[in-house]
Amino acid sequence: MVILVLIVALPAGASFIGGYFQERALHALPVGFKKFKLADPPPACDRWKQHMPSIRDPGAYRLYIEARKVYRSKIEWQLTHEEASRILKDVSQAADLGDWGARALLAHFYLYGFGVLDSNHVLDALPEKGVEIARMAAEAGQPWGIFDLGVAYENGYGGVPYDHDLAWAYYLRAAQLGSPDAQMALATAYGDAGRKADAEAMIRCAYQQGHGAAAYDLAITAEVEKRFQDAIRLYQEGVKFGSKECAAALELLFLHGYNPGATDDEKSEMKRLGIETDVERMFRYKAIYDAFVVNPDMRLGKLDEVLPLPPGELPGWSGPEDATEPEPSGPPTY
Repeated sequence: MVILVLIVALPAGASFIGGYFQERALHALPVGFKKFKLADPPPACDRWKQHMPSIRDPGAYRLYIEARKVYRSKIEWQLTHEEASRILKDVSQAADLGDWGARALLAHFYLYGFGVLDSNHVLDALPEKGVEIARMAAEAGQPWGIFDLGVAYENGYGGVPYDHDLAWAYYLRAAQLGSPDAQMALATAYGDAGRKADAEAMIRCAYQQGHGAAAYDLAITAEVEKRFQDAIRLYQEGVKFGSKECAAALELLFLHGYNPGATDDEKSEMKRLGIETDVERMFRYKAIYDAFVVNPDMRLGKLDEVLPLPPGELPGWSGPEDATEPEPSGPPTY
């Protein structure tokens, strides 16, 4: 008697149970998502705030903001155990009350833990909980949550499997909904593929939303193309948006009156634009850089009033806080 053994290659993700092939839809794209393809046109420029709840609960918002102020008042290792405990308690309470800013910060705490020293450690890293919050935001259609899930898939953490294609599908969807971080990710992909115009379009989308890294990238491009006046203006805008890299660039510029390695023609152009060694301006940009290291959430909407570009005259100065704008009155929004 001859027994034939039939060997059948199963499709990836399939199993043979009870005599039937059962295919598992592992890493399937969510409804409304599509695979990112470099050959496709870039997404239209959208704004992330349009996809967030228009009004925030004032009580939860205030609890979150006050906790974040303490959190951003020092480098993390400088916080006391009492300060760290209170921050975690208040952010958690604001998150429970539904504030999405608090939920995003709480997700960050879960991802990295909170308290870097034995003396102020209050939370171990629990990336699964951070991903759970991001998933809640993604299910609500919020761009930041969709982007954060993409990062989880690209790195394979928090109970999320590594899946490069799925990660980029999430980045694409987040960019379509206006996430500046996702727009910058797509810009990098387009730039690497030689699609310079599409890369710049994505960077400008992020820039129009006040994204500091986008301002810095546009300034660097302007410098390379010898558009120095545009570059200086873009660095200034980047400082308003919270970019410490832009602050460092202007600090260095006013240290010498030109950038290191500048040619004689470039030095002459800087002088024509009114740029020269300016110790006071250099000092102010250095102070702003240091402030951003501690508090990357700081935004300097009044920068041009306290630190105008030449030929503007410098007014009095008591520190980077002079350039911050007071919170608007009325119900808090995103």
